[in-house]
Amino acid sequence: MFRGRALLAPKPNPELCPGGRVPCAMDWTPTRARGHARLAEFLPAAGSTYAEQRNHDDGPATEGPSNVSMLSPWLHAGLLSEAEVLDTVLAQHSPRAAEKFVAEVFWRIYFKGYLEQRPSIWSGYCEGRDAALAAVERNAGTPMAYAEATEGRTGIAAFDVWVRELVETGYLHNHARMWFASIWIFTLRLDWQLGADFFLRHLIDGDAASNTLSWRWVAGLHTKGKHYLAREDNIARYTSGRERGPLAAAGLARKAEPLHEPADYPRNLPDLPRAITAADLKQPFALLLHDEAAHHAPLALPERPALVIAASRAHARSPGDVGAPAAGFTSGAIAAGMAEAAAEFGCPAVEWRAGEALEPLLAEAGIDRIALPYLPTGWTRDALSPGLGALTEQHRIITLLNDLNRATWPFAKAGFFGVAKQIDALLGECGIGGG
Repeated sequence: MFRGRALLAPKPNPELCPGGRVPCAMDWTPTRARGHARLAEFLPAAGSTYAEQRNHDDGPATEGPSNVSMLSPWLHAGLLSEAEVLDTVLAQHSPRAAEKFVAEVFWRIYFKGYLEQRPSIWSGYCEGRDAALAAVERNAGTPMAYAEATEGRTGIAAFDVWVRELVETGYLHNHARMWFASIWIFTLRLDWQLGADFFLRHLIDGDAASNTLSWRWVAGLHTKGKHYLAREDNIARYTSGRERGPLAAAGLARKAEPLHEPADYPRNLPDLPRAITAADLKQPFALLLHDEAAHHAPLALPERPALVIAASRAHARSPGDVGAPAAGFTSGAIAAGMAEAAAEFGCPAVEWRAGEALEPLLAEAGIDRIALPYLPTGWTRDALSPGLGALTEQHRIITLLNDLNRATWPFAKAGFFGVAKQIDALLGECGIGGG
């Protein structure tokens, strides 16, 4: 979660290496093994260290900053699950010591559940984004300001540093995402949907729910009337650990009204799929891996699939070009997941490419049904659902949803507090952390 000024002339950027490159040694290999390795690296800091230091953005130059987990890319891709991360952390730290980290993991689950109950927020965002992008193309919006912002030429040193970090590494610290969004909306006065789209195009952990709702939270749309204003002193304080010193952010808006919108988004919790059993999968079936469920291990299948189908749709994130780090992580996760599943189950694996029909892949393998990890509201569902429509109508799809999401989403009705007060009970219900 990351919860009218005159543009200044660009200044030299002290955070960049010679040649303008952002230094970053973090290993973003998109495999389950690397996700586990990163979890092990972070584990000693998941308790009090995380609670005390998590708001500090020390920059990307070092290998895996210990003050934040940086696990979100592997979680978003389904290479790791929230349940196994929580279980690992609570095996080493007490619930009290790990309280802040546990809460952050539940923010991810909360946002997913909130958007599942209000899918029109996502469709509304897509419509607004498309209209804003079209206005920029027609030169009817603020094309120069948009170009300066997305190219890191605003003259706000901190913001310009974060633009380059985001584009070149595919990652930003959570606190930096909040500052960035606030500056974009209230200082640069750009459409928040353009900013959310810019994040989705470049973040390797870009998530439809967390990203959309976090931008709305900063803007004052998620919790109506409550917005977030970035401050120069706050940025300097929490970036003081950077190799070249704190980031400067002069000229930020000091006063701004939260955004308002006429739309109202009704809430309706969909019927969530029940837990599956071996009996549900006794007939030969194909396992479909997608961009948010790229590995079989977190799915804990009770039976072995006869075919693995990999469906990557990274470029469905945005009508614009998706950055190389984000696209590369997604495609790499799917490729690794497909290969490891085929090896584990001793079955063939095929790709379902965009624009191709799915039925021939099943017919060729003599398979009638698909086990499908839950498609959450967002671009993954938008991209894959049309090709799955006939199979859904024919009741040939078995949907997989993990216990933690199934148990938590009904509490994501309004603010996070409704989930937060249930955390201990949810951990116990799902058998996480010895509960």
